[in-house]
Amino acid sequence: MLIKMYPQSPSQKHLRRIAEILEEGGLVIYPTDTVYAIGCSIDKPKALERLAQLKGVDPKNPELSFIFSDIDQIADYTPPLDKPLFKLLKHHLPGPFTFILPANSKVPKLFKGKKRTIGVRIPDCNITRELVRTLGKPLLSASIHDEDEVIDYTTDPELIHEKYKDIADVVIDGGFGNNVASTVVDCTGDEPVIVRQGIGELEL
Repeated sequence: MLIKMYPQSPSQKHLRRIAEILEEGGLVIYPTDTVYAIGCSIDKPKALERLAQLKGVDPKNPELSFIFSDIDQIADYTPPLDKPLFKLLKHHLPGPFTFILPANSKVPKLFKGKKRTIGVRIPDCNITRELVRTLGKPLLSASIHDEDEVIDYTTDPELIHEKYKDIADVVIDGGFGNNVASTVVDCTGDEPVIVRQGIGELEL
């Protein structure tokens, strides 16, 4: 199913329908402020297994990002953020960054593993943030990669739908995506460290 949505005013009807699909254990492809991503609700083990299998990662400790609607929501899955780290997140989010943060005890229970960190994303994309808000919980997310040797990421949602229509239950058409991923910043040490330079420019 391909659903067209507009970033300025995402349809509440569509958002509720997609949230229902996620609650039923569905996989959804959606736009972000960088590349298109595929995700599921964090509390649907079978959907997580499908997503992990698609990405070729261990479902017990998957390298998947959490998509949040706002910074307040992050506090449910991490230890209390100290003031410098909170300021860093506040300055860069929403934005094209994935921040690796320590995980609290809630996270390993989701994955049946010993996961001690999570990747945190709050995309500067109204459609995705409103979807998370409507769902009422974060999404587990992975980027949509392309096998093409020249282009890493497909930017046309109609082409993405054509390729993934048998895998994802919904593809949200939010317009053409970017073809550069987020900047990944490890914040688990004494100082933030850029693990992958993407579209976001970190300001310290």
